[in-house]
Parts: sequence; structure tokens; C-alpha cells
Amino acid sequence: MIETIAWKNGRVRIIDQTRLPHNLAYIECPDVKTLWGAIKKLQVRGAPAIGVAASLGVVLGIKNSRAKDPDSFMKELDKIIRYLASARPTAVNLFWALERMRACALRNSARSVPKIKGLLLKEAFKVIDEDKRQCRRMAAFGARLIKDGDRILTHCNAGALATADYGTALGVLYRAKAEGKRIRVYADETRPLLQGARLTAWELMRDGIDVTLICDNMAASLMEQGKIDKVIVGADRIAANGDTANKIGTYNLAVLAAYHKIPFYVVAPVSTLDLTLKNGRKIPIEERGPGEVREIAGRLIAPRNVKVYNPAFDVTPNKLITVIVTEKGIFHKPFRGTFPKLNPGVSPL
Repeated sequence: MIETIAWKNGRVRIIDQTRLPHNLAYIECPDVKTLWGAIKKLQVRGAPAIGVAASLGVVLGIKNSRAKDPDSFMKELDKIIRYLASARPTAVNLFWALERMRACALRNSARSVPKIKGLLLKEAFKVIDEDKRQCRRMAAFGARLIKDGDRILTHCNAGALATADYGTALGVLYRAKAEGKRIRVYADETRPLLQGARLTAWELMRDGIDVTLICDNMAASLMEQGKIDKVIVGADRIAANGDTANKIGTYNLAVLAAYHKIPFYVVAPVSTLDLTLKNGRKIPIEERGPGEVREIAGRLIAPRNVKVYNPAFDVTPNKLITVIVTEKGIFHKPFRGTFPKLNPGVSPL
């Protein structure tokens, strides 16, 4: 699998996802400001990958700290954490990773500053290693839901580019293929930034999976023709009742799947859960700039000054979700009764 994000020689190296599929290019982030910009501009994206980026971003932010004592160091650390937390508001993995890094520093606050720095780097490596294991476990559980010959619809990108390993929703497909199951995948283009067309189609083709790209407004027609057996998507935040925030357009698919009686599966790690939020109405939804809708690849496709509404995510109510797959297993409704047994993510700092 392709390495989306890594620590290389004191820098964070990421694939620049804004340049795919035509150019596989990497960005070297030597400082926290560069990494913050990469998260904001979606050069690195996907909830688990953002969590990894955040943990490594903390290390970038403090590596040159000249603090002489732990108290001064913690003040610097908190400032860096608040800065990274401002990059994107919806993906809870960002805040989960930042809180985890802060907790690591607090546990070791009696140690010297150089020792704390070293322990923070080790903690970031743990985040990466755990994400890799979680991807494999989610895939193993999710592949149980896939039958030989299934035709599967997915939205946005929840694969290797969105994690440190081979993905959440797409990881299920990779595992199903490895088990010898023949599958066909339909990938929504995912307007306005075309993550499905640019990223998911590229990923699946690299792995030799049969993938067909469709416009977002073609899903209903495929379902009506009986050409979709399952819908599988990822998630950026999941509330305590199972309401799920994911890339804008996911809710459309859930409604269509329910009408056509097609199973709708969500695949996400436990770190995506936010049990402090009772339901999806409490999930903050990021709104992005109008240029993303007015333009495609830098070319204006609409009146220059037309008003634009551009939420990056929508919320799918739990009643439209068949199951939620995590590295801890497959969860059925009512989700509120089973989630409290897990170790969830946290709310924004």
C-alpha cells in the first residue's frame, strides 16, 4: 500500500492529494505552519490521516522549543495544540490525536524537556502503528459483510489516502478481494472536490479492483436498476446515537439506499466516535470557500459572483445506517446502547 504520511528525517512527508490523479507528488513539512496549511488545503485529508498528521504536527511544533522547564514547555505545547485544532472543525480524529499528545506530555511532566520531546515522538509513532492495525481489523470485520459478486457503491475517499494503512471503507474492499471475492465498485465523483474521481478511482485501479466512476446524481438510477447491492462509506465523526458525519452527499446515498432497501454500511475507527455529542445535530459542519464550487481545476464554471453554499459534510441519521464497523467489531442498532463500552474520541479542545 502507498504511504500517505510518514516521519522522514525530522519532517512530515505527505502525498499532496490535491495533485492526484495526474501527479503523485510529496510535500515535505518542516514546521507546524506548513503542516497546518496542508490539513486546511486538503493536501492531507481523511479522518484517520488527519489524526496522524496532528500527532506529528505536535512534534514539529515543539521540536525546536527552548523551554527550560516543564511548565514553560506545556504552555508552548498548548499553544501549538490550539493552533492545529483550528485547521478543520469536523473530523474528531484531529482533536482526539491532539488530546492524546497533550495527555502524554502531562503524564511525563516531571521529566526533563528533552525527555518529554522524545516521548511525544514515540506517542506519534504509536498513533501511526495503531491506525495500521485498526485498518486491518476493520477490514477483517467488514469483509464478512461482502459476498462474492457484490456490486458496491462508495462515496468520497476512505482508502489508503485517508489513513496510515489501507483505509476504512476501501480497506473492506481490499480485504474482500484478498479473500478471493469478486466485487465491482461504483465510485461517486464526490463534488465539489472530486475525491471519488481523483482519489478513489485512482486507488482502486492501482489495486486492480473493478471500479466504475459515476456522477453523484447517477446513484439513484443504478439502484433502481438493481445494480447496487451495498453502500459502504467512511465517517469523520459519529455521535453517541450513531448519527454520522461524512463527506457531503453521503446523506443522499443513505436516503436512496433506504428507499431501495439496500444495506448502508459505515466503516470508521473507534477514535471517530464522539460520545459527548448526543446526536448528529451537535456535530460542527465545516463550510468551505465558494471557489471550490464555482471552479473545477481552477477553471470558472459558474457566474463569478454567484452566491455559494458549500458545507464539506452532511449528517446521516442512525435510522438510515444498517451497521457501523469499527476495529472492535460490527455494531448494530441501537448504537447508543453499545458505544459506551468503547473508548471514544473527544470533543474539540
